[in-house]
Amino acid sequence: MPIYKWEGKTAKGAAKKGEMEAPGEAAIRIHLRQQNIIPTKIESKGKGLNANISLPFLKKKVKQRSVAIFTRQLATMIDAGLPLVQSLEVLSSQQENKVFKDILRQIREDVEGGSTFAGALKNIPSPSMNCTRTSSSPVRKAGS
Repeated sequence: MPIYKWEGKTAKGAAKKGEMEAPGEAAIRIHLRQQNIIPTKIESKGKGLNANISLPFLKKKVKQRSVAIFTRQLATMIDAGLPLVQSLEVLSSQQENKVFKDILRQIREDVEGGSTFAGALKNIPSPSMNCTRTSSSPVRKAGS
């Protein structure tokens, strides 16, 4: 049976995620609903030749130009009144670089889980995001 990665929310709004082996997405939806979790995302992790293989030395880097564009777009969305989590979701869905997309998804999940934006940026292992990390701390302090 294939393994699926899932994300969902409880009735109280708490974010949950995990992995589950099941014959299909429908079985996962049923199982999650029995646990009072509303599934928001279910995707196949892959099996055999379709498995996701991660080789760190083959990963693409996040270019500083991409970070600069992201920062400008995020600032525009926040100035327009969009919530931070929604802005991060939109920008991550538009991102073509898989590494950067995964980083943005992780930041969104951390913020959605209650972390500050600056705190979520500190958890990023990528050195190319350092310019964003240092610039977010003064904003956080000024906004509190």
